[in-house]
Amino acid sequence: MEPSRTELLSLNRDQLRQWQWERLQTVWQSIQSQNHPLYQDIFEQSPELTDWDAFEALPFLTKTDLLGETRDQPSKLFTLPRGDYTRTHQTSGSRGWPMPIFDTPDDWRWWLDCWQYVLDAAKVTSSDTAMMAFSFGPFIGFWTANDALVDRGCLVVPGGGLSSLARLQLMLDRRCTVVCCTPTYASHLISVAKENGIDLRDSPVSRLIVAGEPGGSVPDIRRAIEKPWGARVIDHAGASELGAWGFPTADDSGLHVIESQFIAEFFVLDKNGNPQRRAKPGEASELVMTNLGRLGGPVIRYRTGDIVRPVWQHGLDCGFVKLDGGVIGRADDMLVIRGVNVFPTSIEAIVRQIAPTAEFRMIATRKDHLDQLSIELERDDLNDVRDETASAADRLKDAFREHLALRVEIHEVAAGSLPRSEGKSKRFVDRRGADS
Repeated sequence: MEPSRTELLSLNRDQLRQWQWERLQTVWQSIQSQNHPLYQDIFEQSPELTDWDAFEALPFLTKTDLLGETRDQPSKLFTLPRGDYTRTHQTSGSRGWPMPIFDTPDDWRWWLDCWQYVLDAAKVTSSDTAMMAFSFGPFIGFWTANDALVDRGCLVVPGGGLSSLARLQLMLDRRCTVVCCTPTYASHLISVAKENGIDLRDSPVSRLIVAGEPGGSVPDIRRAIEKPWGARVIDHAGASELGAWGFPTADDSGLHVIESQFIAEFFVLDKNGNPQRRAKPGEASELVMTNLGRLGGPVIRYRTGDIVRPVWQHGLDCGFVKLDGGVIGRADDMLVIRGVNVFPTSIEAIVRQIAPTAEFRMIATRKDHLDQLSIELERDDLNDVRDETASAADRLKDAFREHLALRVEIHEVAAGSLPRSEGKSKRFVDRRGADS
């Protein structure tokens, strides 16, 4: 009989390692029995997985390995007969073209089991009513959350195909206690509510489960969302290629990796962005992941591109590794400005200190081989500052100098001129390739 989530959370590191090894053997045997073409291409010969040293000698997977060489070429990851798969979605395509994703009934059940860790952390019960504030399109988004909430016995309210105002009204009409969306969309709903005279603090919503982008574990971004909503932000992390892999720590200071279902490794990157060495506790490093329950799409040692700070000895009741501050950024989004490494989440955190509900956009360019950063801020938000003696633009310039020792140009733009998104944030525009 498989241990319960409570029992798995209480395993010590040695017990957890043994549990992972047993699950890994099942995944490896499945790969071998399929003669999996992806791994046949990557491995020069079929290695014997005899111990952890053999596992750690396996090559890394990248997104390029999983994508076909062209948009119409299928991914090599999902190789079972088509009739074995019953669910299909796709990645967001924010880096390259969208990759088709397929799941068998057992794989889908595994996704939902992973989501139960998130719902436990959010203290969701069958008495809750959850608003799903996303489009229900092919991006996997909160599809698995929807089904996991149904499994838990919640009343689930679909919000696809509605305007933001209509979603807010439906949320109020159904007296929703939980909202599932991205951090960006949670912030956008604050602005929509304000424009329409809705005080979100008067709503029954007490928890916002956010995912899809970094930010839910960043204190300044959390506060900018939690105060207007009067609700707790519950961060979550996952990837279409991997599964739902992270849930919030009890003190909301970061994420735990669901190590009962994933093997997490952490590597400091060299100046070319390649894994250089294993990370020490608290070091900024790339998360490398192996999933242990998706036999229809097994991923071994996949470079996620997520930058995290792992901590193994953290004093929390849960024994799973903690990622301090959650996902702090993406390796390919990192800017190096006059020798300072900067992630978009750090920029947003500073903006949220000055203008909590501001709509803004970060523009990255490159001049003479050096990264440059500017901020566009909608003019309507200039009165939404904590110090009315200075404009938001001037306050932001001072904050960037104080916190990052950087001079950042702030450009005021017309109200309503910047793009909004219910999915992944459109606030970071990377023009470095075009301008270099």
